[in-house]
This record gives sequence, C-alpha cells and structure tokens, in this order.
Amino acid sequence: MRSLVASLCLVAVSACYQDSPTAPGPVNREVTLAPGQSASVAGAGLTIKFNGVTGDSRCPADAICITGGSANVHLELRGSDGARQEVTFETGNPQPVKFTTLTLDLTQLAPYPFISRPIQPGDYRATITVKR
Repeated sequence: MRSLVASLCLVAVSACYQDSPTAPGPVNREVTLAPGQSASVAGAGLTIKFNGVTGDSRCPADAICITGGSANVHLELRGSDGARQEVTFETGNPQPVKFTTLTLDLTQLAPYPFISRPIQPGDYRATITVKR
C-alpha cells in the first residue's frame, strides 16, 4: 500500500514539474538589427523588425550639451500566433516593452553621434534583449 501511495505522489509531482515539455522555456536572447532588417528570436515565437530611428537629438560625444537628448527607435513585433505590435523605445528613458509573454529592452543604439560624423539612416544598429 505504501509503495502505491508513494508512486502516486511521484506521478503527481512529476506532472507539475515546471520544465515539462509543454511549458514554454526561458528566453534570454540579444538581437542586433539594421534599419529594415528582421530577425526571428529562437525559442520565443517572435520576429522583430527594426523600422528605423527618428528624432536623434543625443548629445554628440565631441560636444558639450545641457541635456543628454534622446532618439526614438521604432520596431515592429510579430508573434507566431499572429499578434502584431508597433513599439517605440526612447533612448533617453528606455522602458521595457511587454509583448505576449515576453519582455523586450533596448540595450544599445549605435553608432553614438559625433559632430564631425553625421549618422546616415542606414548606419544605425539597434540591440534588443528579449526575455521571458
């Protein structure tokens, strides 16, 4: 009788285990994109498209500014379930974005501006971190 109870408890605990194949696994990926470029995030059921940058008023590295300025990074998110969302990160105050069960953060926007080197629209690279 004890072995039957122990077996039933073991089966019940195994069924509730968090790493079961039906539970979505953790995601911690970093993606760097050029404007117009898209990438699928492995294990997340997500495709990110970098649409571009607007309003880049970041203080150039070779200048003295009163404020740091910011730039707006525009992304399009598409889930494998058909969900779609357009988001904008502001570099001066980057807030995480929730999309389905994921959290996205703008990690970096490169290059950093210099007075002597204007940034062309195609030169930008946005690095996004995706976590579950």
